[in-house]
Amino acid sequence: MAEWRYTAIDRAGQSISGRLEAADEAEVVRHLRRLNAMPVRIVPPGRGSALGGLLSRDFGRGDALTAQDVTALLRELATMLGAGQDLDRALRFLVETAPNVRIRRVGAALREAVRDGSALATAMAAQPRSFSRLTIGLVRAGEAGGTLAPTLERLATLMERERSLAATVQSAMIYPALLLAAATGAIALLLTQVLPQFVPLFEQNGAQLPSSTRMLIAAGDAVAAYGPAALRRPGPRLLFDRLRLRLPVFGGLAREAMAARLCRTLGTLLENGVALIPALAIVREVLGNEAGARGLDQATLSARGGAGLAGPLEQAGLFPVRMIHLLRLGEETAQLGAMSLRAADIHEERTRIATQRLVSLLTPAITIVMGAVIAGIVSSLLLAMLSLNDLAQQ
Repeated sequence: MAEWRYTAIDRAGQSISGRLEAADEAEVVRHLRRLNAMPVRIVPPGRGSALGGLLSRDFGRGDALTAQDVTALLRELATMLGAGQDLDRALRFLVETAPNVRIRRVGAALREAVRDGSALATAMAAQPRSFSRLTIGLVRAGEAGGTLAPTLERLATLMERERSLAATVQSAMIYPALLLAAATGAIALLLTQVLPQFVPLFEQNGAQLPSSTRMLIAAGDAVAAYGPAALRRPGPRLLFDRLRLRLPVFGGLAREAMAARLCRTLGTLLENGVALIPALAIVREVLGNEAGARGLDQATLSARGGAGLAGPLEQAGLFPVRMIHLLRLGEETAQLGAMSLRAADIHEERTRIATQRLVSLLTPAITIVMGAVIAGIVSSLLLAMLSLNDLAQQ
């Protein structure tokens, strides 16, 4: 018997860690299953010491895989396993045909761990910078259910769809983003560098700046002092994320994209045998919006008490009505996973349509709004200069 360390997700969706005396990894997994906990990471005896952790730690990016690398790795494994190869041969083929050094090294580490007796999910959990909790949870569920190949295929498809959706939005937003960055830079320069130059001139003459100029200088000081750091704090970040979801044009796109991520991830987890509460804990990590995550937390509490998800999500007022209706239908018909995937298809398509419409409106809107703001700042500059002329004539 040896001491194993583990990390798992319990029935309440909380992360738990501990140590267990067991003969092998399978006994640890069985123990956690009896506790209705989903294993996330199991560390063999002798590994994970302070010195070992230091020696094995990657500095910088190191061998960490990109999302595209992980997708390629999962797709390759799914193809090989689906063709009847065992996991060891599939990993060996992956290492031999890897398109880059990162995949080759990670694949070799996975194969070594599997040949030492670890499950694939456990081997992946030992490299958290490459594999997310979503990936590890689905792979573990696939191994437990004997459906590893189709699970890997679905997971690769999920990641490809997410990457495709993100690429669509990012490509469409490149020009508006550049335009907005240039205009914002010009405004920031005027507020933080140009306008403050008038303060000493007015102080030397014992006069005050015009009220509009003082307001702009105060705004520039606030942005320079607090702007970058404010969004890192939980309170301002929550307010910002909530406001972002309620904006007239941008808010609709943000809600559709958030709904697509929620439904796609939840549906994929449920369809692959992951229990609802652990699935919701994983879904929370992919939302990318603190206000949406808080709403999901309330839904998780409701589900933990035996009630449904749709009601609390509707009360949050942050998710599209269509998503709420489809989730409610899925709960009523005991097909929550399938209806979540159906909702994801709808909201992904709506995100693409909303992106196209937004881009057609965004460029002229940015030009007009930023032009008006810059004109207001320049007007304040001219007013300040005219005030200086009046002081010089007195």
